[in-house]
Amino acid sequence: MGTTQLESVPEPKYWHLKTVLSEALDSEFSVGEILPNERDLAARFGVARATLRQALEQLELEGRLQRRRGVGTTVAPPRVGVAVGTAQHVWPGAADDAWQPVDCARAVPPAAVAAALETGADETVHTVRRSRTSHGQLVATELLHIPAASVPDLSAIDAPSGPARARAVLRELQRLELEGQDRAVELGSARADDARELDRLPGAPVLVVTTRFFAQGRTAALSVATYRADTCRLTFGDTAGVEIHHDPERQAS
Repeated sequence: MGTTQLESVPEPKYWHLKTVLSEALDSEFSVGEILPNERDLAARFGVARATLRQALEQLELEGRLQRRRGVGTTVAPPRVGVAVGTAQHVWPGAADDAWQPVDCARAVPPAAVAAALETGADETVHTVRRSRTSHGQLVATELLHIPAASVPDLSAIDAPSGPARARAVLRELQRLELEGQDRAVELGSARADDARELDRLPGAPVLVVTTRFFAQGRTAALSVATYRADTCRLTFGDTAGVEIHHDPERQAS
């Protein structure tokens, strides 16, 4: 068979440089060590700085490097595995939930969220903000959108916002009978708010996990969780909860 047009395309220069840099990271640098600046690296490898940036961005995407405000580019530690149980059918905030409530506000959600919840364009929903840490490091943030119809009995709750309000909304949500849930995972770029919370630069690669919770024949809540792509890898199995594995040799199940 003849060579296809795609097979005849030469390897991009930045991709070859990424391989060379990866080998250098293994042999010359340790975890947490700061890399030389872009000018010095470009001179060392005889490439343009634009080519170098492409290679560095690819290595960051693969979890080999981290870019930190006020620090520079450092060698990343091995990713920790975050197991997302496919058989888990519990409401957010239930016992053993690894997420911590941070705040709660009521506002009109983005159009895509309103469409998923099937609420009116100007209808406000409760948005619970939560965070997740591992060994003292923040690894993910979440926005949990809940329409008023899912939590109708909140009139007696005095707290207008904050963690207390968030916990009250979650308790009320758990009064519904959960009929099921579905989940989607995609690669995304950190928005300014998420980047600030996760100590990342805006536009840094993140893993976005969107979960819909169903009750009474409709979407009763929508979770949009943002994980640091440089430190987390998601594993899927039939575990009952969410668990973080700190063994870098552990393979995804």
